[in-house]
Amino acid sequence: MKYFDYAATTPMDSDAIQAYSQVATQYFGNTSSLHDEGSKSQQLLETCRQEWGKFLQVPSEGIYFTASGTESNLIGIISLAQSMRKHGNHIITTLGEHTSVHSAFSYLEKQGFQITKLPLNKQGQINLKELESAIQSETILIAIQTVNGEIGSIQPIEDITKLIHNENIVLHCDAVQSFGKLDLSDILKTVDSFSISSHKVYGPKGTGLLYINPSRHPTPIFPELTHEKGIRGGTIDVPSIAAFTVAGGKVLSHNHESVSHIRELFLKELTKHKLAFTLFEHNDPHWQLPHVVGLGFDDIQGQWIMLEANRRGFAISTGSACSIGQQSPSKTMLAMGVSNEQAKEFIRISFSHTSSETDVLSLAQALKDIVNDSPQTQSSLK
Repeated sequence: MKYFDYAATTPMDSDAIQAYSQVATQYFGNTSSLHDEGSKSQQLLETCRQEWGKFLQVPSEGIYFTASGTESNLIGIISLAQSMRKHGNHIITTLGEHTSVHSAFSYLEKQGFQITKLPLNKQGQINLKELESAIQSETILIAIQTVNGEIGSIQPIEDITKLIHNENIVLHCDAVQSFGKLDLSDILKTVDSFSISSHKVYGPKGTGLLYINPSRHPTPIFPELTHEKGIRGGTIDVPSIAAFTVAGGKVLSHNHESVSHIRELFLKELTKHKLAFTLFEHNDPHWQLPHVVGLGFDDIQGQWIMLEANRRGFAISTGSACSIGQQSPSKTMLAMGVSNEQAKEFIRISFSHTSSETDVLSLAQALKDIVNDSPQTQSSLK
């Protein structure tokens, strides 16, 4: 199977696997236990926290280890909203956010918060003027992803931070799709909260990271929990966190210029095959993550193309893995104003620094064959 679904998950790095095995063997103690085995695990946990502080160039005391990027988004958004409630109850986000963000806001709506969900423009970005117009005196929180996981458009986070600089508004960023692929050093030092997922950066599944600026004093969602300073419960998975730390350090050194080349080669090959498709992206490379290609072939459902690609040995997707199975069009497509019918044509192809030219050319050829063999194409030829 040739894998082109790295935006959904990544294979675990060999050094991360080795780290997991070693830590699971030698640091099995509960970090909350007072004996030596517990203390040893606690020391390693804090070492990992400090390493992440260095990676992200943020205070390590603001770093919380979680079970996933989803949990990081849920905890970050809900805890910040609750801690800011004395200042207002209005929150702004976009229609194209990850399912976990929408889940957090559905919960907050039931708690009396008012949520404004803004559309994305044709290039997958938020309109800053619309955002500015949406801000009210009661606005306390904005939540927006750094990179859209379905089409790879990069959001103008630095412009948003400037827009709310003099306002008492906190900014949470879902950085799951961008960490290790973009230079986030300037962004992450200015936002109030952000989330990262281990399995997106060649670490183990079931582990994530949440950063909340210590000055924000987040309110724990559930009372009387003791782990991670009361932010979440459950025995700390030190082996996974250690493996996540190893993988996170390595991903920062990956060469992403090769990914840009792979993307250009793939799109050039599709164009050469004269296939009728619509590319959903930002037309300025500065605002487009090269790792993700979102497109749709005219009049052919994306799910059919995905299944045919799988049958031929290629793993691609029809959008966010957290939305698969719901039989609904891509959130990003609908947020961009794309029709339901065209949204159902959407497929996502995502690359890695390990993707080869040979495999990319093979994928382009397979897509050509799939499109030409489709019932729609065959019908038009009759």
